[in-house]
Amino acid sequence: MTEFTELTDLTAVQLLDGYRGGEFGPVAAVRAALARAEEIQPEVNAFVRLMAGEALEQAAASEERWRRGEPRGLLDGVPVTVKDILLLRGAPTLKGSLTVDPAGRWDEDAPSVARLREHGAVFLGKTTTPEFGWKGVTDSPLSGVTRNPHDPARTAGGSSGGAAAAVALGAGPLALGTDGGGSVRIPASFCGVFALKPTYGRVPLYPASAFGTLAHVGPMTRDAADAALLMDVIGGADSRDWSALPPPAGSFSAGLAGGVRGLRVAYSPTLGGQVAVRPEVAAAVRRAVERLAGLGAYVDETDPDFVDPVEAFHALWFAGAARVTQHLGPGQRARLDPGLREICASGARLSALDYLAAVDVRMDLGRRMGRFHDTYDLLVTPTMPGTAFEAGAEVPKGSGLRRWTGWTPFTYPFNMTQQPAASVPVGRDADGLPIGLQLVAARHRDALVLRAAHALYEAGVAAGPAAGTGVTPGGS
Repeated sequence: MTEFTELTDLTAVQLLDGYRGGEFGPVAAVRAALARAEEIQPEVNAFVRLMAGEALEQAAASEERWRRGEPRGLLDGVPVTVKDILLLRGAPTLKGSLTVDPAGRWDEDAPSVARLREHGAVFLGKTTTPEFGWKGVTDSPLSGVTRNPHDPARTAGGSSGGAAAAVALGAGPLALGTDGGGSVRIPASFCGVFALKPTYGRVPLYPASAFGTLAHVGPMTRDAADAALLMDVIGGADSRDWSALPPPAGSFSAGLAGGVRGLRVAYSPTLGGQVAVRPEVAAAVRRAVERLAGLGAYVDETDPDFVDPVEAFHALWFAGAARVTQHLGPGQRARLDPGLREICASGARLSALDYLAAVDVRMDLGRRMGRFHDTYDLLVTPTMPGTAFEAGAEVPKGSGLRRWTGWTPFTYPFNMTQQPAASVPVGRDADGLPIGLQLVAARHRDALVLRAAHALYEAGVAAGPAAGTGVTPGGS
């Protein structure tokens, strides 16, 4: 396998197998990924910065290590991208904002990036984000609109939209995203890739997010096996995050086997009637759930015991937005995304008692979900009620919605509860747009979410972008 177009279709696991067997090396793989990134950028706009020179230097060093039979770690020579919310040494982290000064030392890696560097991963560049990651689509005053790889007239989702588009189109099989209210799962659903929001603290985060313990770092990949491999790397300890969990007891990759036989699965198609779901989405998710039952899971159609916590989420989220922009003067505020400016103003009006009332709602929600998982191993829902809508809009036109939370009701509750949750691609609608299924487990059961997702891939229910979706650079 030597053609660059073929290399860009491979998963990280497949690339590593090729390196071990001497079929090709990291330099060819990285050249292919960079060529794909440059090809898709004009239409999709997934990147704020490509680092071709640095990436090829890293790839050459990796290739020499493989030649000696001394790979540095689990991901030596694998191309990865980093969302431009996370620090990457040697590259400005502008967070989608014109208010961040690109001048600076930029001499520190975020914990997840540092772990990737230690394991020999090759950094292709920084991917796009809305300003400070504030909303569920990806456009910003800094970098413009990021578009869907299946239809450039539509959104890639957000806030990790650039990461999802890059993975979907072969510009690196692995991506780091962040998720404060659905920000890896929303774009994964819209772009047809896999994403995991781990248990809070499973992947250390530094600097701490202004959105507090809503914010998670997670993998965005071509399948669950690649996500497990990435989690084996980025889940390592880092003393800069005082809230990080201890290292996991075992390997996430080793835990993929075993399937779903005997698992107790709750299928909630609408969260108790709270959500209107498009029929094509509902049908695709139901088919996947039926396949879980066919694989031996015990499935009940039932709902978790909570009502929509959106007002409490808004209090926490808007306060975080106000905090991250608190230092800006009037001139800088005028350069912010207008929607971000609005929620910052709302957040600044909240009192400490308002914030603590939202914390109370969050604690109650966590207790309810903890009790729910005393009975059920997994909760299954659609990831999104619909598929990707027009690019450049915070909400679908004609929806009557005000904020992005109005069309993401399945995602943000599980940031409030800190549970692991993944989006798995399980089909397409009549327009060829991907549909995602969400798997949720109790806190600390990340391995179970990955195992169930892997079972869906093994059964052919889920498929990566190169396996039958017809994704081509520039859309399809």
